[in-house]
Amino acid sequence: MLNGDEAAFRELVTTYRHYLFQTIYAIVRHAKDAEDLSQDVWTRIYFSLPQYQMKGLKTWMTRIAVNRAIDFKRSASRRREEMTAEMEEPIQSSSSHPYSEHGVEHEVMLNETTELVRKKLHQIPANYHEVLTAYYIHHQSYQDIANAHGVTVKTVESKLYRAKQWLRNHWKEEEFL
Repeated sequence: MLNGDEAAFRELVTTYRHYLFQTIYAIVRHAKDAEDLSQDVWTRIYFSLPQYQMKGLKTWMTRIAVNRAIDFKRSASRRREEMTAEMEEPIQSSSSHPYSEHGVEHEVMLNETTELVRKKLHQIPANYHEVLTAYYIHHQSYQDIANAHGVTVKTVESKLYRAKQWLRNHWKEEEFL
């Protein structure tokens, strides 16, 4: 297999294809992305076989799959953050001069996006909504939020983390484009 035996590699793919797909899917939680990443992972495995040190093949392949899925999630998260920043910038600049630079079309799109965000905000579970609003809208510190709710800072950090996870799992980037 290490010397380019394609039949052996096909057998490897057949044996572990479903397992690696499930591993990737458990991280990215989106079937299409998991399929794409699986293809990428198998390519990486194929080209990395010469460096494989004959220790725990399944573990080695799983590590490649997990690392690739985590990298994908990080880059998707960065894209979402950049998109949010890009959305906030026009909102802030247009609030002082709503029709001056961008025109009516931009204002209509901005209103539609704002309405979509409002609808989505109502879907967030109440315990997450409170911490997200306090932190991102009212710009309160973790300590201020903890004091206001009578909890520890660690609880606030945990709630904020879970709230972000909930958003990642329930909001699709395509809905905001």
